[in-house]
Amino acid sequence: MPSIALYVHLPFCEHRCSYCDFNAFAGLDHLIGPYVRALRTELALWAPHFAGFRVRSVYFGGGTPSRVPPELIGDILADVREEYRLARNAEITTEANPSSAEAARFHELRRLGITRISIGAQSFHDDELHVLERTHSAAEAEAAVRAAADAGFANVSVDLMFGLPGQDLQRWRENLERALSLPIAHLSCYALTVEEATPLAARVRSGRVAPPDDDLQAEMWDEADHVAGSAGLRRYEISNWARPGHECRHNLVYWRAEPYLGVGAGAHGYAFGVRFADEPSPQRYIAALAADHRAERLAPGLPLAMPQVARWERQPPDREAADALWLGLRRARGVDTHEYARRFGRAALARFVEDFAECEALGLLAREGCWIRLTRRGTLLANEVLSRFVAPDPEPRARLQGSPA
Repeated sequence: MPSIALYVHLPFCEHRCSYCDFNAFAGLDHLIGPYVRALRTELALWAPHFAGFRVRSVYFGGGTPSRVPPELIGDILADVREEYRLARNAEITTEANPSSAEAARFHELRRLGITRISIGAQSFHDDELHVLERTHSAAEAEAAVRAAADAGFANVSVDLMFGLPGQDLQRWRENLERALSLPIAHLSCYALTVEEATPLAARVRSGRVAPPDDDLQAEMWDEADHVAGSAGLRRYEISNWARPGHECRHNLVYWRAEPYLGVGAGAHGYAFGVRFADEPSPQRYIAALAADHRAERLAPGLPLAMPQVARWERQPPDREAADALWLGLRRARGVDTHEYARRFGRAALARFVEDFAECEALGLLAREGCWIRLTRRGTLLANEVLSRFVAPDPEPRARLQGSPA
């Protein structure tokens, strides 16, 4: 039976940080109840179209999902269990901020069947947290990780950010060591990036904040790989390390370019050769699903007339093949070229022969049997290497009302 991953977007935050460009909103907690009702309606609309699929993972992201009362999370999970084929050993993750108020809910989340928790610590230095406009303290971050372990979570992940304004290599090493001294099974480390239309970008343009130093960020990534490896965590993707058997199964679906369903305001999905995205505004998302709409089947298994679907594009085969290649190369083990050719055809692989050869000559890619992967140098230059394999975007097609052309 084919399988999918299910992503559930809960966009509510206490405070929107200056670097964040996610579809997240502060000051909308009064919409949590109506939003969850709309989300449950969307789940019901999608369910018939995925009747032949097993749900291998559920991921609550945001925003800050742990701001949503546990009983509402329980209602969503009950719907998933009732209307979808949820795998018996499904990985069920929620993201959480490490505030003491949210940590107090960890026992209830574990009781509801959440199996994995990802805590956005970002730093264990209070001054760095202040620069990031995070509302928790370093002590709260440490306490939250311990609270998750005490609540029975055997798979606790911590997110850290590096390349912060004023951060040097020693302070980054201290963050890593403090995280790895805690009962965690997974570590994600992300370089600070300056995203357009964020307050951080405005500060960088005005000269109030220095832009990230690419060379220093590369050193910090290298340090993360060394320190995490020494602590027994194995890197399995560019930004992710895990103890054996604790890799994030949900995110592996993305890196394998396999089907997934996203529900909630601004959530994306990929199935039946189509990428689609929901209306990003929580208010408009709620209104769309509160109206008396019925899903229409426009093609076998392709319900794009749903009221909440705002954008969609059919993926041509060469785009699907290119996406699978560059996403697969993000994984430490790389891409199995035999499996890739079986899935997309030998012609799809042949399109990149010259790029492979050039990158191998430059020491950026390496072959081991049928596998091709980024070298350590290639990983440090991953954006430049992977950009060679990204297919140009086709002209986007939108459907806000009515059927697509």
